[in-house]
Amino acid sequence: MTTDYRNMWADLGIDLERHDTLLNALPGMYKDIYLSQENRPASMGFFDFVVGDIHGIRVHELRQHAMDGGKVVATYCVFVPEEIVVAADGIAVGLCAGTQFSVPIAEEVLPRNTCALIKSSFGFKLGRVCPYVQSSHLIVGETTCDGKKKMFELLSEHHPVYVMEVPNTKTSRGRELWRGEVLAFKEMIEKLTGNEITTHKLSEATKLLNGRRRALQRLYDARKADPVPISGKDALLVTQVSFYDDPARCIHQVNALCDEVEARVRAGEGVFPAGAPRILISGSPMAIPNWKLHHIVETAGAAVVCEESCTGTRFFGGLVPENGGTAEEQLDALAERYMGIHCACFTPNAERIDDIVRLAREYKVDGVIHYNLQFCHTYANEAVKVAKALAEEGIPLLRIETDYSNEDMGQLKTRVEAFLEMIQH
Repeated sequence: MTTDYRNMWADLGIDLERHDTLLNALPGMYKDIYLSQENRPASMGFFDFVVGDIHGIRVHELRQHAMDGGKVVATYCVFVPEEIVVAADGIAVGLCAGTQFSVPIAEEVLPRNTCALIKSSFGFKLGRVCPYVQSSHLIVGETTCDGKKKMFELLSEHHPVYVMEVPNTKTSRGRELWRGEVLAFKEMIEKLTGNEITTHKLSEATKLLNGRRRALQRLYDARKADPVPISGKDALLVTQVSFYDDPARCIHQVNALCDEVEARVRAGEGVFPAGAPRILISGSPMAIPNWKLHHIVETAGAAVVCEESCTGTRFFGGLVPENGGTAEEQLDALAERYMGIHCACFTPNAERIDDIVRLAREYKVDGVIHYNLQFCHTYANEAVKVAKALAEEGIPLLRIETDYSNEDMGQLKTRVEAFLEMIQH
């Protein structure tokens, strides 16, 4: 029996007519892209369920948390230290912004030549179609992108917003600035929740979120096998869901999936034939339901084996030290871990280039697809250096710039198929 959440959505101020249109489109898309796959791990059933109930049970949990006096903090970026929110007995939830549906709503205010991620994010709030936005007491933004910075100013007219300043460089001055931002964020969250972030609570939050990172690292390690035991689409979905699911539940479910895919590796079983072309996708993040590129690549016969992105290795790469210490020492360790995220917002950014080459080698890829959202100038310009580095290593590269619409599907399919034909000869 399906639970009726319409009263809950109405209480959150959701535009029910628009929301119905959005939810009615998702099942057909999901069936075509995900449920059409053969030999999927049985453990993916949990993630199918989560998407099928995407605005139901988890939103209800957030509402219950709020009714019990807790706070929900929503984020758009992997630079926001979730440990601080969790240590204050809050819930940190990542906001989805991967659909074309909310873009036209945003274009009523924002310029059209703004990246789809920004427009989709803003449109969800403006159109009142995302219950995760509506459930949150605070949205935390960051300064990784000039377009997002200005969007957060406009968003603050509709919802409480707090912005963390991410430095442009990783110099000692930049690190000191970031440390100050982490401390200020801690004070902000303590004020919001009314709870003191103790040394013990911060340590426990660190262990919890490191557990999620370890589970995702384990999944990605299994993808190094040939044949690959899980599709890139499924692995991407697991990461996407982990942004907003309960961390403890996420850890349990991802590790259960890893048990299954590791058994496949030992048995030499895969979802693609051994020797199928192996692709690394690097660049802009892909939020639910942005599955377009993975679907094109994998229906063309190649396997996506790794994502160097914020919905990939940048999200869970690098652990926070768990050796305790004072609250100040823990916050320093936390700040340092997040500064280890190699986003294109930094200059210079040789570390990300090194990561792409390293991952290409580790996953034994046959080619790299550099994906950037249209009007995302940081990734578009950094792709020049990515191309040069991969050329020096003899690793084929395909650069793709797109948005959330399906208008270029045919063109992308042709380009991807030509790329795969080239790397196989």
